[in-house]
Amino acid sequence: MAPGQRAQGVRGAVRRLGGGVLGDLCLVWAGQMMRESGVGGSALGRAWPRYDAMCAKLAVGQFADLVNDAGGRPTLEDVLDVARRTSGNYTVRRPLEIGGALAGCPEPTLRLLGCYGAAVGEAFQLRDDLLGIFGTPTVTGKPAGGDLSEHKATSVVVVAHRLAEPAVRTQLTELMSRSHLHAGDIARWRNLSAATAAVQWIEQLIDRRLSQALERIHTSPLDDTVRTALVNMAAVCTQRAA
Repeated sequence: MAPGQRAQGVRGAVRRLGGGVLGDLCLVWAGQMMRESGVGGSALGRAWPRYDAMCAKLAVGQFADLVNDAGGRPTLEDVLDVARRTSGNYTVRRPLEIGGALAGCPEPTLRLLGCYGAAVGEAFQLRDDLLGIFGTPTVTGKPAGGDLSEHKATSVVVVAHRLAEPAVRTQLTELMSRSHLHAGDIARWRNLSAATAAVQWIEQLIDRRLSQALERIHTSPLDDTVRTALVNMAAVCTQRAA
C-alpha cells in the first residue's frame, strides 16, 4: 500500500473511531444486562461462551473495518470477512445462539441457528452496503452516500471497482484516492458505481445467502411457529427498502 493510501486509511479509521467506541460501550451494557437479568446461573453459564465468542470476533472485525479503507482497495473476501465478524456476528447469528443456549436448546439446534444466522447476518450487511450508497436519509438515518464520504470499503465499492470498464475504473480509482470528497464527488461516485453491474451482483449475493438460510430452516425439525418466525426475520433483515 502506498504512503498516501495508508494516510487515507488512518483518516478513515479516525472518522469511524467514535462508532467503535460506542460499540464497545454497548457490549459492556449488554454484559451487564445479562448478569442482572435474573436468569439462572446454569442458563447464563451456557450463554457466556457464545457471548464471549461474539465479542472476540467483533473486536477483530472492527479493527479490520477501521483499516479497510476504500483507497487501499481491499479484496471482496476481506470485506465479506469483516461483515461476518461484525454485523453478521452480532446482528443475527450470536444473538440467536445466545437465546437458544439460554433456553436450553440441544447442540444440533444451536448449530442450525448459527448457520442460519451467519447467512442472514451476512445478507443483512450486504443490504446495508447497498443502502449506505444508494439509500435515502429518511430510510437509513444517514446522509445519502454516507459510506462513500467516509471512504468505507464496502462490498459495493469493491465490486463496482472490479466490474467497471477501464475508463470507469480509472475514475473510481481517482475518487477512492481523494482525501476529501465534496457533494459533487459523492454524486459522481454513486453514478459511476450504478453504471457497473455492482448492484445486481450484490443482490445476487443477498439472494444466495437468503436461499441458504431458508433451505436450512425449511428442512429442519423446528416447530412451525419457530420456523415461521425465522422466515419472517430473514425477510425483515434482507428486504429493507431504499
